[in-house]
Amino acid sequence: MKNISQRVAAITGAGSGIGRGLALALSKRGGRLALSDIDEAGLAQTARLVQAQGGTCECTNVDVANREQVHAWADATMAKFGAVNLVFNNAGVAQGGTVEGNSYADYEWVMNINFWGVVYGTKAFLPHLKATGAGHIVNISSVFGLFSQPTQSAYNASKFAVRGFTESLRLELDIMKCGVSASSVHPGGIKTSIAKRARMNASAGEILGVTPEQAQAAIESRFRTTPEQAAETILRGVQRDARRVLIGVDAWGFDSMARLVPAGYQRLMGELFERRAKHSAH
Repeated sequence: MKNISQRVAAITGAGSGIGRGLALALSKRGGRLALSDIDEAGLAQTARLVQAQGGTCECTNVDVANREQVHAWADATMAKFGAVNLVFNNAGVAQGGTVEGNSYADYEWVMNINFWGVVYGTKAFLPHLKATGAGHIVNISSVFGLFSQPTQSAYNASKFAVRGFTESLRLELDIMKCGVSASSVHPGGIKTSIAKRARMNASAGEILGVTPEQAQAAIESRFRTTPEQAAETILRGVQRDARRVLIGVDAWGFDSMARLVPAGYQRLMGELFERRAKHSAH
C-alpha cells in the first residue's frame, strides 16, 4: 500500500504513545480514523490533538482483552466508514518479575492484552480488510520479541508470540493473494508511558539488587525514540510492504546480536545484569 493518504485506519491503544503518534501522522495525511483505548481520558486528548490539526476521528472505549468488544468495534468501524484499510494492533502493557516471583495472574494479564488483543484485532478486522480489497495489518511486537531479558518473561513471551503469529499470518496472506498484507513491528526504547505504567513486583528488583522502582527507572532511561518518529517509521514500513519493521538504533543492534550470536547473547546479557547487581550492592 504505497499510498496511505485518505485511508481508513483503526488503531488500538490510541490514547497515548505510538498509538497517538500514528493517529496524528495519519490525520496529517487525510486519513479517516477509528481510534480505541481503555483509557478514555487519553483517548479524548488524542481526539483533541487530531481535531486541532484539522482531522476527524471516531473514538471508542475498547478493552482489547475482551473479544466481544473488539469484534463489535470492528463491525461498527466498517458500518461507519464502509471500508477499513489499515489496522494497527498497538495496545500493550509491561510487567516485570522473575518466573518464580510472577503469579499466574501476571502472565494472564500480559498475554490477554499483548497477545490475545492482537489476535482479536486481527481476526475481527481481517474479513473487513478482505472485503475492502486493499489492506494492511500492523501488529506491534517489540525488540523484546527478538531477544530476551531477565525479569521480562511475561513480556518476552507475549511479544515473541506476536512476532510468530504475524509472520505466519503474512505467509498465509501472501499465498491467498487477497490484497491484504501484514507487518510485525519491533520498537526499541520508545518515549512512552508503558514502563511508567508497568506492573513490577519485588522479584524484579531482588534478582538485580535494586528496588522495583529503580528497575523501572533503569528501563525508562534507555528510551530514545519519540512516538512521532516511531509512527513515521511504521508508516514507511507499510508503504514498502515490509514484513518486519525495526524502530530505533537499539532495535537494530539487538536484532543483529540475536542473529549473530543467538545463544551467546544470553550469556552476555546474564553477565551484564550480574555486574549491575554487584555494582548496585556496593
